[in-house]
Amino acid sequence: MLPPTPHSTDLVLIGGGHTHALVLRKWGMTPLSGVRLTLITDLVDTPYSGMLPSHVAGVYDFDAAHIDLRPLTRFAQCRLVMDRAVGLDLANQRVLCANHPPIAFDVLSIDTGSTPQTVAVPGAQEYAIPAKPVPDLLRQWQDFLAEIQTQPDQLRTIAIVGGGVGGVELTLNMEARLARCLGNLYAEFPGGLHPKSLSPGERDFDGSSNSPSPLGRGGRGVRASLSSLEKATLHLFHRGPALAEGRNRWTRRRILQICQERGIQVHLNEAVTEITLDEATGQRIVHGKSGLTVGCDRVFWVTNAAAPDWLQGSGLSLDDQGFIQVGDTLQTLSHPNIFAAGDVATMVNHPRPKAGVFAVRQGQPLYDNLRRFLQGQPLKPFRPQKDFLNLIDVGHGKTIAARGPLALESPLCRRWKDHIDRKFMALFTAFPAMKSTPSSPHSRLPTPDSRLPTPDSRLPTPDSRLPTPDSPMPCSGCGSKIGSTVLSQALRRVQQDFPHLAPQDLLIGLESPDDAAVMAVPPGRVMVHTVDFFPALVDDPFVFAQIALKHGLSDLYAMGSTPHNVLAMVQLPYATPALQVETLYQLLSGIHKGLLPTGTPLVGGHTIEGPQLAVGFACNGVADPDYLLRKGGMAAGDVLILTQAIGTGTLFAADMQKTAKGRWIAAAIAVMMRPNHAAAAVFRQYQATACTDVTGFGLVGHLLEMVKASAVNAELNLDSLPILEGARDTLAQGIVSSLQAQNLQAAQAIANAETYAHHPTYPLLFDPQTAGGLLAAVPAHQAQACLDRLRHQGYTEAAIIGEVRPLDNAQSPLSLWSA
Repeated sequence: MLPPTPHSTDLVLIGGGHTHALVLRKWGMTPLSGVRLTLITDLVDTPYSGMLPSHVAGVYDFDAAHIDLRPLTRFAQCRLVMDRAVGLDLANQRVLCANHPPIAFDVLSIDTGSTPQTVAVPGAQEYAIPAKPVPDLLRQWQDFLAEIQTQPDQLRTIAIVGGGVGGVELTLNMEARLARCLGNLYAEFPGGLHPKSLSPGERDFDGSSNSPSPLGRGGRGVRASLSSLEKATLHLFHRGPALAEGRNRWTRRRILQICQERGIQVHLNEAVTEITLDEATGQRIVHGKSGLTVGCDRVFWVTNAAAPDWLQGSGLSLDDQGFIQVGDTLQTLSHPNIFAAGDVATMVNHPRPKAGVFAVRQGQPLYDNLRRFLQGQPLKPFRPQKDFLNLIDVGHGKTIAARGPLALESPLCRRWKDHIDRKFMALFTAFPAMKSTPSSPHSRLPTPDSRLPTPDSRLPTPDSRLPTPDSPMPCSGCGSKIGSTVLSQALRRVQQDFPHLAPQDLLIGLESPDDAAVMAVPPGRVMVHTVDFFPALVDDPFVFAQIALKHGLSDLYAMGSTPHNVLAMVQLPYATPALQVETLYQLLSGIHKGLLPTGTPLVGGHTIEGPQLAVGFACNGVADPDYLLRKGGMAAGDVLILTQAIGTGTLFAADMQKTAKGRWIAAAIAVMMRPNHAAAAVFRQYQATACTDVTGFGLVGHLLEMVKASAVNAELNLDSLPILEGARDTLAQGIVSSLQAQNLQAAQAIANAETYAHHPTYPLLFDPQTAGGLLAAVPAHQAQACLDRLRHQGYTEAAIIGEVRPLDNAQSPLSLWSA
């Protein structure tokens, strides 16, 4: 079988905005051979601006209003790097990240969006909630709603600063959500309109399956008074003379009228000059330019867009507001191999408002020009439209549709907007079949030893063709070994970036390479050896290295030993030497980060190339022979403690099928990266009698090894098992790991398996784990203190899951129970 085309060019996308989401979808349909695609983003769920106001109002749930980037990147065959870009090293063509090592690029595209302007107003950063990042806004909003639920009789006041379209939509939809949450809305409010005096459309959502409602499609609808709220007051501050400036006169007047009808206090020509804290009441005091002061429980900041701070000093061409200047081809003016789109960019020849509609329209031209640039073809200019349809969500089932001088407010406009938004979001959940990869574009990509010129030399022009690589058929055997240049370059960079660990007992290691590493064995100690090797289950080498390292070291911890040294076995994907250096550098950086807390040195290893990334470790530890932990030490009366939630097998099986939600996988990865060394120390402190790590055989498989070796029985409480978010959902879809069937054979050892076979947690007993936690038996009188200590050390999912019983059934030593 022919190997895949080696990667030779790095295309890196920063930010998962609307434009990049469309690029990823289109790329997945027609990938470009030889190009390695990487997305760097700190949000796995990208909020869709068109649905965000209605999400605030409770019309759409979280998933309906967010683009899940993980299945999207899976579809696009794109590496997903969960991190925040903090700068650029343009001289070396690298993206600087908050938590990752620098990530190299040949071609770069930026779509990170904007942030509200708050810096100039004293107290705004401390006491206001900016509209971006959106997850923070939504979290604060949900916390506020939770307070109302627990204390419904307390008067509430919130302020929204900024009366543009974004601020107006947020205000009106917050009012709609509060109307739903608060009190008896059929009562006649003092000083307000009686609900029966309102039109049916104002009083009630349609409630049909084709109409959005706060209860979702098919909901019964929620009646709401549009006059005022009995327990909440909203203040909208705007420095200009009219709300929604830039829209036509009718729209501006109608929005103000709606605010007045709903009892929203609108303060026009009232610039906010300061926000202070009233320590006596805990309220935020909003100070207006006129001398007006308003005490508020929350202040939401939705002012004009500002550029991300990290762009300053990046070396890119920026406008006076700090946004990236781009030409008609969406290339930056300063660097032709760097593109930008969405709110973070300003088209110098066609300036437009910072609005989601323009970001969406830039998706196709950005995709086309990225491909053209990579193939050395002329780029095509893009001219955005001047007039556009603006759909303003005013809550309570209504939308204002405006274009030019025309405007209309109607529930029909709301249904129209709902149709448009759902159709757009369906692009990122229903993926089409991929087209065959063109066979020729690889012939236009850089040579194995070349990179696109840096800004210090002559940059490629849009019309230039990139050189042709020399890609001989990859060999097997020793011919598959990675070249010495790749290895030495990657090691040199890692040694520069990470503190070097050189313990006194290291005689020969990476600093003085030889045929093998040599270390002295501490006197009075025994050596403990283990090895693991598996292909990458995540496409970020820096993260995967930490997961694989934890998986390997856990065998040492389960034996009560301390890591002494580690050797790595690495298979790098086929690529040019330059790209292999980058992959190996990221991988070695992850290994060093994972080893730093333990002080364990990486002393050597072996590298080959193959069709996919794979990593293994030979982990060597030392232990006091009198204090080794074995699987066979459990005694009747001991309590079983598991340190980590289970469910990685089904979650990553679903991830391969692009059906797992990104936040589930992100949460699982965070747990899988958490080392087990502190948990092992806690178990030793509390006199654990036996220990093992829970990995490929699943919880029952590994527990069965312990009970057989200890000649005891054990009982598991299904209700107490810690389970990763989403694992039950993927199991309910029938998605299991390929190893599940083999692991299920252990069910023969469960005495009452038939009784609990239909319990929703039962399949997770056999779910194979990667980088799982530790399972230990602890004397009963130590169990609670041990559990408390584990949770204090950060193992928040740790739980008592069962007890050890005297042997009374050697054929079926395990039993289950559930309340």
